[in-house]
Amino acid sequence: MPYKALFSLPNLLTCANLACGVLAIVLLQNPENELYIASWLVVLACVFDFFDGFAARLLKQNSAIGKDLDSLADMVSFGVLPAIILYQLCLQNQTSQGSFVPYLCLLIPIFSALRLAKFNNDPRQADGFLGVPTPTNALLIASLPCMLHYQPLHFFTKMFTNQNFLTVLMVLMPIALISELPLFALKFKNFSWSSNQKPFILLLSSAAMLVGLGVVAVPFIIMLYVLISIFNQYIFTPKQ
Repeated sequence: MPYKALFSLPNLLTCANLACGVLAIVLLQNPENELYIASWLVVLACVFDFFDGFAARLLKQNSAIGKDLDSLADMVSFGVLPAIILYQLCLQNQTSQGSFVPYLCLLIPIFSALRLAKFNNDPRQADGFLGVPTPTNALLIASLPCMLHYQPLHFFTKMFTNQNFLTVLMVLMPIALISELPLFALKFKNFSWSSNQKPFILLLSSAAMLVGLGVVAVPFIIMLYVLISIFNQYIFTPKQ
């Protein structure tokens, strides 16, 4: 492949996603001060991940190299990095130290790898997803340190460092990654309302919730995403 094609705009955006993930992992060597910064880098990685696919479709530069590169970058930013964030959150709970609970975070990168491999080889996921996408899972996990930092209420601190809460999260989300739950994709081929009703509804609702609730809105946005997908699949889609 020519170097010009290798360093196309979509691939450069994918590399920016990867750089965010690696930088966040480096910063987490000092988790006391950098945990929420690493979480914001997850958000930035998601932005690059969204626009690399959009740019590839817009410029008609889809390629096998780009697809593989995207999965490798996602594995770091949305697989390994969220696991380290969860591990550091576990260590903030004294009862988790010395137990097996922090190591349940290993399920996140393992099942993220399985999910990415499944996605790359599943023709049913050409226009949507089966199972929670890795960026969605990463955003949910990254929202926890952000809430602790920007909304430092005792309730959040107690809940998000609670061993039982983190244990459930580290077991439930890996299952959700490889589930058969049908979810729509945030893929825009154009900006017409008729062609992109579900993504537009989600984005507009998310913007309103973020303005009103701040980072606390993130878990509710993810719940809304799942609900819109379920309603579309099982209620509004005509039966064959």
